[in-house]
Amino acid sequence: MADPLVTEALKKAAVAWVSVGGEPARALWCLPIDDALYVVSGPGEQAAPGLADAAEARVSLRGDHGGRIVTWPAKVTRVEPHSEEWTVVAPQLATKRLNAPGPATALAERWAAECAVNRLAPAGDPEPPGDESEAAPPRESPAARPAKRPFRLHRVRGATRR
Repeated sequence: MADPLVTEALKKAAVAWVSVGGEPARALWCLPIDDALYVVSGPGEQAAPGLADAAEARVSLRGDHGGRIVTWPAKVTRVEPHSEEWTVVAPQLATKRLNAPGPATALAERWAAECAVNRLAPAGDPEPPGDESEAAPPRESPAARPAKRPFRLHRVRGATRR
């Protein structure tokens, strides 16, 4: 039986922060079905390095206010294409996929061939809330550059009254 806080947070989850193998958490869209979260990853979908082959992960769910509600360990299982679970879950995921290229049936078939659908089920007690912010420093990126001072053609002086 899952913790009541985890169960309630799962019901309203649309995005989960998932960390695999101590890597920084990534925001992934998900769909809650039967006290578990289902996540699609792979080519043409969201990037979730290591999730397809993982056995466990750490999941954080946030509220409407942006703050963390709960963080819990999850057991990760891959949903095998065309299995009984797949026939129930894949169509639901495909209809909830925003900006899907093509019809839901074609999307589910592409997932079966190229992507991974994973089930993240609660596997232990949630982590106690801490005082730390869990904010991570920005990742290195070639797109980042130092901010420059704004250009001013003339010196701006305060307005004078007459």
